[in-house]
Amino acid sequence: MERDLSVVGCLGVLTVGTRGQDGPGEVLVKAGGGSESYLAWSDRPLPRGVTVLIVEWRGARTVLVTSWTDENPPRNPGETAEKAE
Repeated sequence: MERDLSVVGCLGVLTVGTRGQDGPGEVLVKAGGGSESYLAWSDRPLPRGVTVLIVEWRGARTVLVTSWTDENPPRNPGETAEKAE
């Protein structure tokens, strides 16, 4: 089974809005020098285009996300401190 915990803590953008507990959306995450798409679940509906934080890996290219509005985002894996500032 594929296991990609490296995206937990990364920011992404919803390319398909979520419907909360009624269904997933899709999140695009920049990680590992490229971009990857994952099914994105959330506790409440979130619209397309929202920046989200990936908070949990659920397996099978599926993650749990929450909306993110902080102006100081966490560093993405592999990013140096200089790039984050």
